[in-house]
Order: sequence, then C-alpha cells, then structure tokens
Amino acid sequence: MTEVKRKMEAFERLLGIMDELREKCPWDKKQTMQSLRHLTIEEVYELGDAILEGDDAEIKKELGDILLHIVFYAKIASETGKYDIADVIDSLCEKLIHRHPHIYGDVVVGDDEEVSRNWEKLKLKEGKTSVLEGVPVSLPAVVKSMRIQEKARAAGFDWEEKHQVWEKVKEEMNEFHDEAEAGNVPAMQAEFGDLLFSLVNYARVMGINPEESLERTNKKFINRFRFMEDRVREKGLSLADLNLAEMDVFWNEAKKNGL
Repeated sequence: MTEVKRKMEAFERLLGIMDELREKCPWDKKQTMQSLRHLTIEEVYELGDAILEGDDAEIKKELGDILLHIVFYAKIASETGKYDIADVIDSLCEKLIHRHPHIYGDVVVGDDEEVSRNWEKLKLKEGKTSVLEGVPVSLPAVVKSMRIQEKARAAGFDWEEKHQVWEKVKEEMNEFHDEAEAGNVPAMQAEFGDLLFSLVNYARVMGINPEESLERTNKKFINRFRFMEDRVREKGLSLADLNLAEMDVFWNEAKKNGL
C-alpha cells in the first residue's frame, strides 16, 4: 500500500464513521455549528497546550479532535446542500495555488517576508478592503495584537530599526506611569493598553511570540505556587499562616528545584 493510499483510506474511514454517528448517535444527531463552536475553540487551546509541552502523543490526539470537528461541520453543511468536505478541500487547494504564484506561477520571491507581502496583496485583489480584515474579532487580545502588527508589516507599515521599537516601549511606560501617579483611571487604562501593544510589537521584532512567552510564564508561576502550597502543607501550615517573607523562602526553594 502506498503512503498516499494509506492516508486516503484513513480519511475515508473517518468520513464513514462521521456519517454513522450523525445518523445513529443521539448526541451527534442534535449538534449544530453553533453548539460545536465553543468545543472547537476548546480543542484548539488544548492543541496549543500540547505543543507548548512538546507532548507528541497529545499533539497527535488533539490534531485528531480538531480534524473531527472540521469533518463534523462539513457534514452538517452537506445535509442542507450548502457544501461538503470535498468542496471545503477543493476551495482550500484553489486558494493555496492562487496565493503561491511563486510555486504555481512565474512570480519570483527573495524570502519569506516577500511571500507574506504578496499574500496580503493577493487578498486585497480578492475583494478585501483592508489587510486587517483577516484578523478574527474574537482572538485573545495578545494574539490579536501580534497578528495586527504582522499584517501591518506585510503591508510595509513598520519600524525601520529595532531600537525605535524599544524607545516606543519606554515612552509608553513613562506615559502609563504618569497617569498612574495622577490616579487617572481611564487614562491609565488607555496607556496600559498602549504599553502592552508596544511590548507585543517589541517581542515581534525580536522574534519572540508574546502569547507563548506569557503562557510559559503562567505555567511556571502555577508550578512554583503549587510547590509552595505542597511544602507549606507538609509543615502542617497554610499560606494564610505565613507572611510574604516566609512564603518567599518556599518560592525560592521552588526556583532552586528548577520550577
């Protein structure tokens, strides 16, 4: 059996199972695109967690869960004659071919940034009125900031030098600090948003994914905090029994243990 045939048979098996579940399973029969939406979002986050952990077995499982959702949506749509999974795949293939003229046409590109710029230009030719239209409204704020800045860069709107971005971070920090000192809450909130946006921008130009960095810090904090809770319990105490200096002893112990 060729590798392509093996993959096709596996996909065909999945489609058959989906048809059967939709016909016979009470839970699957009652699902709609609206009822599946929040579950799909949850599955994507679970995949993101598995990728951060570098857990290949879990990544494979979560990829399967997301693939199931894709097939499920297409199955629901096919029941009203809107489209089916073949239409979804064909549409994707056509888009990929159209947006990669340097592979399927005679366009020559020098690097990946030029590919990104061409991608955004092609999307505008397809009828979009702004390069920012492709940023989902419901994205988490940090991810959205990153995508907005990436798309703006692809359109040629970006800082020329990295040090300029860092100067902007310091400027926004000072403006936030001034409003915080004045106790002006609405202005403070606005300046804090500007500060976060500029930090995301600096992370981007430095080649750092800010969402992933923050999530790694979240996980690190959780691990250290749980270690501290466990050590305090071992001594027959609770965190409420300790002052901050006493807690710091256990916190530093967690750090020494590589957490």
